[in-house]
Amino acid sequence: MIQVLRSPQEFKTWRWGKHGSIGFVPTMGALHEGHESLLKRAYDDNDFVVLSIFVNPTQFNDPNDLEKYPKTWEADLAMAERNGVDAIFYPKYSDMYPDNYRYKVTENEYSKLLDGAHRPGHFDGVLSVVMKLFNIVSPTKAYFGEKDFQQLTLIKGMVDSFFMNLEIVPVPTMREKDGLAMSSRNTRLSAEERAKAPAIYKAITESKSAEEAAIKLNSQGFVVDYVTDIGNRRFVAAKLGEVRLIDNVEI
Repeated sequence: MIQVLRSPQEFKTWRWGKHGSIGFVPTMGALHEGHESLLKRAYDDNDFVVLSIFVNPTQFNDPNDLEKYPKTWEADLAMAERNGVDAIFYPKYSDMYPDNYRYKVTENEYSKLLDGAHRPGHFDGVLSVVMKLFNIVSPTKAYFGEKDFQQLTLIKGMVDSFFMNLEIVPVPTMREKDGLAMSSRNTRLSAEERAKAPAIYKAITESKSAEEAAIKLNSQGFVVDYVTDIGNRRFVAAKLGEVRLIDNVEI
């Protein structure tokens, strides 16, 4: 029987008696097969699995985006049950931000690139809430998908910089059969937009340069925020209608 724990103190009381490794998957809900791959990996690696569901307002620079974020509690609970989750941490804003976000975690270099350049304050919100979650859950390992590669890199850097006692485990991006990276945002695409969306993956894998990929996407009606090569990865963010999609691949 999954325990649903709603406050930090309630969770810590549950955590206190648990001896053994804890695998943690932090999410904002609207779970899909990409999240399921994280839960499966956590289950295989650990004695206990903890899932958090919290739509974090501080990482949304667009209030409309926050309002439209899908909420699918019943389906999320069913997925958790299928994958051996022991506890779900399901807090409210007042539980996570008793200071009303006066204190925050900021990274001053990599977070200013890519998504950080287009979403001011986004990664402050991500890093701040993840640090709070780590302090509450005290996991042995935490699992993050490579689709959000910039986020994954920043969280690993935060853990290393603050000597936090846990391991960050990257998990490969899960894709639909047509190549589209799985994302909670995909549910907001119209049928026409969903049919067009796989062009993102096709462009970044088949183009010889980031510039060529951007030209292809613009010509197909995407509004491109960026296509950029950093190190051995190509990153993309592009809008279809109101929905902003991101992806990355090794090159």
